[in-house]
Amino acid sequence: VQLQACGGGLVQAGGCLRLSCAASGRTFSTYVMGWFRQAPGKEREFVTTINWNMRTTSYADSVKGRFTISRDNAKNTVYLQMNSLKPEDTAVYYCAAVSGSASYRYTKEWEYDYWGQGTQVTVSS
Repeated sequence: VQLQACGGGLVQAGGCLRLSCAASGRTFSTYVMGWFRQAPGKEREFVTTINWNMRTTSYADSVKGRFTISRDNAKNTVYLQMNSLKPEDTAVYYCAAVSGSASYRYTKEWEYDYWGQGTQVTVSS
């Protein structure tokens, strides 16, 4: 699986952005998808995940109520809608994929097998 993330950019605090991650391959619908982010000088951290049938999602506490993950299996794409952005959301955002269980919440970086190249999100105050 190859992943291509896009949609990052510069936005003012309180604004919104939608990231997209397009996946290659015909088995996208069987993959659990996740978003992680890495701020300068910090380790990469979990943001959100969605399972292949869209019934299981999980969010980091820092983004709950502001970010929404969704996917369109027909388009092989996963989305991250980010609202009410804060300067502390500034980071490189990565999408990731793993062929996993429908009910397990994959929140650890090491649990994912495939990674996109990352897209920069910068939130100005």
